[in-house]
Amino acid sequence: MEEPYRVNGRITAREVRVVGEGIEQGVYPLREALRLADDQGLDLVEISAKAVPPVCRIVEYSKFKYEQKKKQKEIKAKAQKTVLKEIRFGPNTDDHDFNFKLKHAKNFLEDGCKVKAYVHFVGRTIVFKERGEILLLKFAQALEDHAKVDQLPKLEGKRMIIMLSPKKAAK
Repeated sequence: MEEPYRVNGRITAREVRVVGEGIEQGVYPLREALRLADDQGLDLVEISAKAVPPVCRIVEYSKFKYEQKKKQKEIKAKAQKTVLKEIRFGPNTDDHDFNFKLKHAKNFLEDGCKVKAYVHFVGRTIVFKERGEILLLKFAQALEDHAKVDQLPKLEGKRMIIMLSPKKAAK
């Protein structure tokens, strides 16, 4: 595995901006920066290669790597994972089934999940496309307090799909 940062002898710039604790911060020739790091028994780590001159920190490299890994883990843990729940209708879904599925969709949205509702047309029921669209629009309208429509009803093959996402984030 390749190291994400250049350390000590791998740094190629002639001059570097040095930062760190107990060091006079500033721009130094590479040799002098390496000597400063060596005097303290630490490593010179290039943390921003794109800057002009590149920014380097005098730090113990293994400790620095550990801190970076820890930060990445925290960021990953805080990232919100979106869950997609599907709700299936038929073009002739009656009111009781509709209300039952509506209740489930509300629960999904309150939990912060996205909802993909679709009408599945089997065989010749494809001739009732407008029924499916009306059903999905009625579904979206019933959920307008809980969700916003990401994608209006769209026919994809034998399915007419509508995408909804929660209005406010999950608790």
